[in-house]
Amino acid sequence: MRALLSVSDKRGIVQFARELVALKWEIVSTGGTAEALRREQVPVIGIEDVTGFPEMMDGRVKTLHPKIHGGLLARRDNPSDLGALQQHAITPIDLVAVNLYPFRETVAKPATTFAQAIEQIDIGGPSMLRSAAKNHQAVIVIVDPDDYSSVIEDLKVGEVVDDKRRALAAKVFAHTAAYDGAILAYLSRSQESLAPRLSLVLERQQALRYGENPHQRAALYVTDEPGIGDMQQLHGKELSFNNLLDVDAAVMAIVPWQTKDARAACVIIKHTTPCGIALGRNAADAFARALATDRTSAFGSVIAFNTVVDRAAAEAMRELFVEVVVAPRIDAAALAVFQEKKNLRVVEVPPARADDQPTLDYKRVRGGFLIQDRFRYSDVADESKWRMASTRRPTDAQWNDLRVAWAAVGSIKSNAIILVKDEAAIGIGAGQMSRVDSSFLAVHKARQQGHDPRGAVLASDAFFPFRDGVDEAAAAGVAAIIQPGGSVRDAEVIAAADEHDLSMILTGMRQFRH
Repeated sequence: MRALLSVSDKRGIVQFARELVALKWEIVSTGGTAEALRREQVPVIGIEDVTGFPEMMDGRVKTLHPKIHGGLLARRDNPSDLGALQQHAITPIDLVAVNLYPFRETVAKPATTFAQAIEQIDIGGPSMLRSAAKNHQAVIVIVDPDDYSSVIEDLKVGEVVDDKRRALAAKVFAHTAAYDGAILAYLSRSQESLAPRLSLVLERQQALRYGENPHQRAALYVTDEPGIGDMQQLHGKELSFNNLLDVDAAVMAIVPWQTKDARAACVIIKHTTPCGIALGRNAADAFARALATDRTSAFGSVIAFNTVVDRAAAEAMRELFVEVVVAPRIDAAALAVFQEKKNLRVVEVPPARADDQPTLDYKRVRGGFLIQDRFRYSDVADESKWRMASTRRPTDAQWNDLRVAWAAVGSIKSNAIILVKDEAAIGIGAGQMSRVDSSFLAVHKARQQGHDPRGAVLASDAFFPFRDGVDEAAAAGVAAIIQPGGSVRDAEVIAAADEHDLSMILTGMRQFRH
């Protein structure tokens, strides 16, 4: 029996090869893999001894040869194939363990040049994997080092069964599809428009008990980009489908305050939209102020922080029923407090950055996907593009609150209105069919929770189509408004602000979240 080993990721390869040799397998290997095995006194046949050709062109050509692919593709039950092997003195290859050049890891490094990236496009590796996977009934194919031990155990007791061979082959095609997708994405980066074709291959990270409702199957699949796949759960029962949606919404909502000089921030999420947002002196203070936005809706929420959660913050949350706490780090003392509640999930998610590189956002529709650039707060935060539209200018304190309100409103479902006073939300109107209703709801929620909207500032995620939303805010005592502008009735809306002696800032960019 002959095995071909050619790996970039050399985890476990020496032990795997030793186990094969002990089972009387012959090892064929290439370049760096062969050297690694020889250093450990594992007997190896060099690939050049099989093909009769040296590796050439800096390793670009070494396994693309009939002696290799004939040995991989020959059907063992086909007399014609077996005759061809004999005629051309080709030895069958019965096992292939190959993993590919680290293309994705290479292009993730900011200093990588285009030439360096191109050299990390593996040609021989995918070719061998595809040949072996196509003929998996005769050839065991391994792309993941984690599968070495189970294959060895099977070989020790007899044979790798057909179902496992097929599963290993499927793993190969998923891997090569993802690899090709990464190359496609890299080569498409400089295109002004979205690529004419996209490859979307996802890795299942976690099976879920059910989806949005108990009768729906569900699982968590992840991509290569930073995000939910980097989450580490420290405590609590398994995260549900809806928990994960809320965690993602919470992480997105906290992004504007992920800069190194930002104050402590807390966002409380309910059904993927904030019901509380505030800045504070520390995590505990930010939480207390965010909770004050809407204590009623915070029951059963997901709470996110931009900073380390300490014992004081954990103690502040003790009396509230919370589904999930999310932070870049939970310290040991805080975790000890959280562990007193067995149903509370506690997760750490590495902080996103407001200036993260552009990525794509996929929204499922029946029969396809709608694809857009993923929203980044940094795209709408450039104050040099903001315009003073009203006669009255905001005070310094109002300017500060306007910045907080504009940073917060993009995470709220449209039509979105938020009232902010002293760097904390006091009223949120979300998901309404008209903007005037959202304005009314934000004021109503503020008063319901005992907040006085007089002197607060208001942010709207999109323009006011009519002046009625401004009139509603003015009647409640709102002092300043920040909104994108761009309505055909902007003049009427600005006139309403001047009529009510309000300050109004136009940002020129909307933050609509459908």
